[in-house]
Amino acid sequence: MNRPGLILLAEDDPDDRILLEHAFRTVGVVSELVFVEDGEELMDYLRGRGRHTGGPGMRPDLILLDLNMPRKDGREALAEIKQDPRLRQIPVVVLTTSNAAQDIRNAYDLGANSFITKPVSFDELARMLATVDAYWFGTVSLPTDR
Repeated sequence: MNRPGLILLAEDDPDDRILLEHAFRTVGVVSELVFVEDGEELMDYLRGRGRHTGGPGMRPDLILLDLNMPRKDGREALAEIKQDPRLRQIPVVVLTTSNAAQDIRNAYDLGANSFITKPVSFDELARMLATVDAYWFGTVSLPTDR
């Protein structure tokens, strides 16, 4: 049974953020979407620091993580998340343009739960996001301590 969740998306490209939000809504995903622009802001959100101090403090059910971002890239953020006992249970899906074997290996070595190369077309992106939502919020059991 599908339930809405909170999806935290770390994506530095403003056009990709708009595209991702539109694709999620096109396929009827009802999960709340929160966007951060880089790995540093991702960690600020997760730890309630910086501009996220005193914010809603909602723990995400799922993180979609781009690898190549400014300030702190996705690899660094992923390593930090998976080393933190308070954060390591949050599923992290790497969603990036890369399909390099080394990036895939490194992401899994750092603790990624999945690795997805961003599809080229909008329709493929929308289908992939519907599948991600159905899997993480309709198939698997997630920790409920939001």
